[in-house]
Amino acid sequence: MNDSLGQIGIIGNGSWGTALAKILTDNGNVIHWWVRNKEAILQLKNRQHNPHYLTSVRFLQDTILPTDDLAAMLGVCDTVIVAVPSAYAQSVIDQVDKSVWQQKNVVSAIKGILPDANLLLNDYMTGTYGTSLQKYVSITGPCHAEEVADERLSYLTYSGLDDGLTHAVAGAFNNTYINTTCNHDIWGAQFAAVLKNIYAVGAGIARALDYGDNFLSVYITNCYREMYHFLDAHFTKVHPSSERPDFHTSAYLGDLLVTCYSLHSRNRTFGTMIGKGYSVKAATLEMNMVAEGYYAARGMQSISKEFSIPIPIATFIYKILWENQIPSDVFLKLEKLLS
Repeated sequence: MNDSLGQIGIIGNGSWGTALAKILTDNGNVIHWWVRNKEAILQLKNRQHNPHYLTSVRFLQDTILPTDDLAAMLGVCDTVIVAVPSAYAQSVIDQVDKSVWQQKNVVSAIKGILPDANLLLNDYMTGTYGTSLQKYVSITGPCHAEEVADERLSYLTYSGLDDGLTHAVAGAFNNTYINTTCNHDIWGAQFAAVLKNIYAVGAGIARALDYGDNFLSVYITNCYREMYHFLDAHFTKVHPSSERPDFHTSAYLGDLLVTCYSLHSRNRTFGTMIGKGYSVKAATLEMNMVAEGYYAARGMQSISKEFSIPIPIATFIYKILWENQIPSDVFLKLEKLLS
């Protein structure tokens, strides 16, 4: 238990939010947990498990305090972990008074861009609510919720500008099945998490179109090169400092690999369905989960243009998802781009 973080709250009870709750409670923390679904609240209170996500996870009694009253939860919490899908995050955050957020340590477990604003959570919070970037930490992978539930060794990266806060947050999660590392690269680590979801949708489409392992290895290599160029250019143009991030680490390359290859990857699964001819709506309904890469594909087009940093592979995936271009036709063009 890390007293420096005070009372800890989690917003969101999907797979990732439930996995984070498991880690924190396994480490002796009591968490306040905002859950939208009343049925889920009753199950968490009475049976100590989430009825919809990671149902095998059981929480010790009195380690979780679920509620659907967001304002009340925020009123008692000092550190708030935001773990709702990016598509819904802005509407949730905007429910409470601006002044509330200015007092909190905000930890982002969002793996996407806020689609209405086309911003990372930190940029939205500082621009809209006047929060301090020194009180912000992001969590990135590579880490699938399903493997956390099974307590299979996983790695998480914590990015923040304040070393004390960043290490305190990382320390609250570190245990026998979670290894943690820290860096200062808030923007790069988050943009890497956003881009890898788009590329993973493309990996799923490639599988559905019967491209083999040879193609996929070339595709992912080119995706990483594109990601690296974007992160390097963004760092140089927008957030230069004396400490250049190391982009050849697990939060960047590792997260890309696991999201493109793993059967646990919802973005890869979503892409596979799109490649098989499902509409976006049908694929979303079938999965009953949000594929962050869908919204990220649109948001990154706006950001790419804003900073004049081209992302041609991500643009091809965007054309399939948002312009309804035929996947097989797009991938024939993509083949010529890869090397």
